[in-house]
Amino acid sequence: MPKPPLLLVDAPYFLYRAFFGLPKKIKGKQGKPVNALLGSVNAILAAADEHDARAVVCCFGPDAAPYRVELFDGYHADREPPPDALDWQWGHAAGLYEALGWLVDSDESVEADDLLGSYATAELAAGGRALIFTGDRDMFQCARKGVDVLLAARGGPVLMDAAAVEQRYGVPPVLVPDFIALRGDPSDGIPGAKGVGEKTAADILRRYGSLEAALEGASEGTALATQRHQLVDFKQIATLRALDVQPPPDNPTDREGGASAARELGMERLAKRLSEPED
Repeated sequence: MPKPPLLLVDAPYFLYRAFFGLPKKIKGKQGKPVNALLGSVNAILAAADEHDARAVVCCFGPDAAPYRVELFDGYHADREPPPDALDWQWGHAAGLYEALGWLVDSDESVEADDLLGSYATAELAAGGRALIFTGDRDMFQCARKGVDVLLAARGGPVLMDAAAVEQRYGVPPVLVPDFIALRGDPSDGIPGAKGVGEKTAADILRRYGSLEAALEGASEGTALATQRHQLVDFKQIATLRALDVQPPPDNPTDREGGASAARELGMERLAKRLSEPED
């Protein structure tokens, strides 16, 4: 039997997803909307239960890490600012998650993605397994033996191991930052190399083995040659930054603690469900 995984959660992603995906009429204390809190907790609980997570870490961070914006001022430049209506729920998310026994971590110098990747590496080094729960395909770069990505999707979460990532992109996970630099990433505002799409990016990387090797072999006057320095910056933006973190001890979800916190927020249905005996 494989060891139970450490579940690593992209908390901002699930808060946004639930805020825009669930009705605002779902309200709690003082008539405040609690749709983002409810939806994110439901998603995390379901994943933790299904995969028998040994513990849960919910990672937060700024929308755009300062060092990434310094490398390219177009990074996340077209994203809408967080809606004001989400502020109250965002401010209560960490407390609710912690009441459920989940570790909450954040770092203003990096993004949640960087923390997710760092915890996955730390868990692997400690002899464990990690499962990264997100909707961000940039996290595919973390997939390897002992680390899988649980990708949120409309039909339900999809488990992506290293083989699945390579099948989807045509390159192994370690080359995902190179792939993003070449192909671009509209959601992050990264334009990529002129005239290079997904298939061409994969073909280039299979031929050369890395972005740097492809740039070294590029003929003068080509898109790769003329964008050489910018593409290197794009890869640096796409590459997760490693932090020194320690994986938490085993800690099952505290359903009673979560139920109490849910009641304090006026989330009576969630509190009742958490208080009911597990099947």
